Amino acid sequence: MSRIIPYSCQSVDEEDITAVVSVLKSDYLTQGPAVERFEAALTSYTGAKYAVVYSSGTAALHASYFAAGLGAGDELITSPITFVATSNAALYVGARPVFSDIERDSANLDVTRIEEKITERTKVIVPVHYAGHPVDMEAIRAMAEKHGIKVVEDGCHALGASSKSNAASPWTGQNGEERWAKVGSCSNSDMTVLSFHPVKHITTGEGGAVLTNEKSYYESLLMFRSHGITKNKSCFKMHDCAVVGDWYYEMQFLGYNYRMTDIQAALGTAQLTKLEKFVKRRREIASTYNGVFVGNNYFETPMEKQYGHSSYHLYPIRLKDGYWEKRPLIFSKMREHGLGVQVLYIPVYLQPFYKEIGYRQGACPVAEDFYRRAISLPIYPAMSVEDIDYVINHTFKVFEEVEE
Repeated sequence: MSRIIPYSCQSVDEEDITAVVSVLKSDYLTQGPAVERFEAALTSYTGAKYAVVYSSGTAALHASYFAAGLGAGDELITSPITFVATSNAALYVGARPVFSDIERDSANLDVTRIEEKITERTKVIVPVHYAGHPVDMEAIRAMAEKHGIKVVEDGCHALGASSKSNAASPWTGQNGEERWAKVGSCSNSDMTVLSFHPVKHITTGEGGAVLTNEKSYYESLLMFRSHGITKNKSCFKMHDCAVVGDWYYEMQFLGYNYRMTDIQAALGTAQLTKLEKFVKRRREIASTYNGVFVGNNYFETPMEKQYGHSSYHLYPIRLKDGYWEKRPLIFSKMREHGLGVQVLYIPVYLQPFYKEIGYRQGACPVAEDFYRRAISLPIYPAMSVEDIDYVINHTFKVFEEVEE
């Protein structure tokens, strides 16, 4: 089969290419003005006060956990249905990830199950907006405030998504109307992490960001991405230095080189101008899929809760009884038909590394059941009408072949 429709794919046009070339012709390739422009564009779009961009989404997670004060002996509660980076970054700072089970319909954290996981060591809750659908953040925030816990949103799937929010926000909600807050606004969290990997809503090649409304987090995030170094005179600790010139800088803690280049940032800024169009197209494709697939005998389709507008990073179907047992065959046949499907994700704690450090199967039965049933169908903005029809028709053909 020569034709392959991937489960997701970047959309890069001439405007994006021009933006990158302009940086290549400039005096700055890294640590220049393009990074600051991208950060300003992110705050303008999301409504957050501060944005700090990084070399990857994983670096951004690591930085956010450090800024939140997570450290040795602490615990972090998150979802097992996520990429391993969400919990790995907790291990980087010496903390222990605690996995809480998910909702069957959304595959997001089941808010009603989180509290039973909270201990005196719990310092951070990390809700993952799986497939682009927001978690119930108002419920998360209420729980976090009750227990004195910080909240870091893993919004790597969800740039462009939004949810209802009673918190003050600049998006909608005047004269008694409903308020809708963008993922990244941090209206119900301390920080939000984004990813700009090519399969995400916008791309910088590799890249990530942390958004926050707290200046103290912002200052820590800036230093963490650049070796723990600051050139901000108001932050200097060595005030008794005999001579402090413009060259002076201080390394105040052990940071990392997690800087984003101006080349990446220029691409990100150009991509961000098209985000609303990208999300609109993803939602149109999901609506088409839903209209055709509704009520079929083979699988269940993604849903959207009343409090959320999904940005549909993924379109995960869930195989019904009688078919999930045949998933390896179904998956293989879909690939043979040119459908670049994927399974996202294996519950993190089932990975060999996590088993070696004490995690065991059965910890989150709903998540494990979701994993057994899930297959992500292609969805990305550049899909044509013909592509969509092809996915629909060949998905049904695969199930017909399996039944023969």
